[in-house]
Amino acid sequence: MPRKAAERRAQEDLRAGKAPTTAAGEFVREELKPVGPGKQSPRSPRQAIAIGLNEARRAGVPVAPPKQSRAKAKGRAGAGHSRKRAA
Repeated sequence: MPRKAAERRAQEDLRAGKAPTTAAGEFVREELKPVGPGKQSPRSPRQAIAIGLNEARRAGVPVAPPKQSRAKAKGRAGAGHSRKRAA
């Protein structure tokens, strides 16, 4: 679940006219914080980036779906639907 602070900072970035990838970077930054041994976190920075982008998409940031070489067709189709989930 995306943190409210990251969601707020991402919305501020979008209102300021910054690129959607910059706004998604707020979610990625939140995921990268706990990366390290002995902490409950993604195993690698690449995994943290994927989780952060997924959270950004769920929060309504218009990030493009992954490229064909990076994800299966089913995953790309799901990522293409950038709609905000009901809380």
